[in-house]
Amino acid sequence: MRTWAADAIHKIEADFNRSADTHLIPLPLPGFPGIDVYLKDESSHPTGSLKHRLARSLFLYSLANGWLRHDSTVIEASSGSTAVSEAYFARLLGMPFIAVMPAATSPEKIAAIEFQGGRCHLVDDPMQIYVESARLARETGGHFMDQFTFAERATDWRANNNIAESIFKQMAEEPQPIPEWLVCGAGTGGTSATLGRYVRYRRHRTRVLCADPQNSVFFDYFSGSLQSRPDASLTLPGGSRIEGIGRPRVEASFIPGCVDAMTKVPDALSLAAMRYISRRLDRRVGGSTGTNFIGVLTLAQRMRAAGESGSIVTILCDSGDRYSHSYYNPQWYETCRIAVGEADAALQAALSGTTLDTVDFVAR
Repeated sequence: MRTWAADAIHKIEADFNRSADTHLIPLPLPGFPGIDVYLKDESSHPTGSLKHRLARSLFLYSLANGWLRHDSTVIEASSGSTAVSEAYFARLLGMPFIAVMPAATSPEKIAAIEFQGGRCHLVDDPMQIYVESARLARETGGHFMDQFTFAERATDWRANNNIAESIFKQMAEEPQPIPEWLVCGAGTGGTSATLGRYVRYRRHRTRVLCADPQNSVFFDYFSGSLQSRPDASLTLPGGSRIEGIGRPRVEASFIPGCVDAMTKVPDALSLAAMRYISRRLDRRVGGSTGTNFIGVLTLAQRMRAAGESGSIVTILCDSGDRYSHSYYNPQWYETCRIAVGEADAALQAALSGTTLDTVDFVAR
């Protein structure tokens, strides 16, 4: 067992050694002089998203804890991208993989999981993915990875080239090398925990803003924590329309103390920002990148109003090619009754100076 685990860890580390770091892309905002914005492009990982880092950490954590055997079936509750990445690592180790997913998950993500050798188990109620994953693990004698519990502790937040360490290394030669803000969304909460812990550990002045989509409980949970009244029982029906971030319940890996501020972003604005970033980069990005950018824009407006300068770094989470059936399909917007023209106009006005009144903001 120890020999197999050592060999498995060696395969994962060798795979990492073959990979380059992801790019940091400057994104000038002409209406905000003195404020430098950067996108950390996580879409260039082998499995195409930020979740590649998480999947690698979860496998190493499970192997180091002795939770995986050579004959284990790996099971994960996932809305898509984590499952794609975990399927990649399961195939690397020669292990079966089952993704338990909401039935509404994009067909592109389902195809990506199957391409990596995984199998998709779809459930109608997004709240049942946890129970169903645990049941499948019992029935197969496998291991439920449980990203929503273990994401914040599986990642080595002090070093090991986590996303925070990578950002600060890449910012070292920039005009304003220590970011005033790091902006991310929350799905598991693992990324916000890693960023928040790292900047405290390294004693940086940098603060962390978490951008939450419309149908998610994290913003309300964080707001309650500021009043010393956090309510971990918060739930919402259904799931977020911004795939990969937002949750209908409070997840164990979301640590409000690692976050300095949060925004609540309407879906229409998230997707308008997604289209704006796609035009600026001349390639499609996903909806969560749009949510993050609204967080950036909210901060940039506040900094400009206060006469402040500085840099802001956010995350380009994944490619928009996984959302051809939805975010890049006009019919989908009609079905969801999302006013594209109004949202695009509101975003352009915000880039020109108008305050984003529809975005809630709360900070420590």
